[in-house]
Amino acid sequence: MTIEEIYVALLDEGVDVWRPAPAHQIGAQTYVILRPDDYDADDETWEFPPGTIVRCATRKITDGDILAAIERVELSDRKSA
Repeated sequence: MTIEEIYVALLDEGVDVWRPAPAHQIGAQTYVILRPDDYDADDETWEFPPGTIVRCATRKITDGDILAAIERVELSDRKSA
């Protein structure tokens, strides 16, 4: 299993913050977010928590382009992902 790095938006930060997260690719643009060792749900509120299946797309940020989680994918939607 290949682990890739995607970015997940953090909520309630006051500014746009993207958190790198390990993920396993399961489709062309679809990933399962994995739980990093330093994950703390009491410290950060992720838009999509570990275990969520997400669709990703390239987003431009100040430091360049990132592969960002943009929407949740339900299991019934996976065949079209």
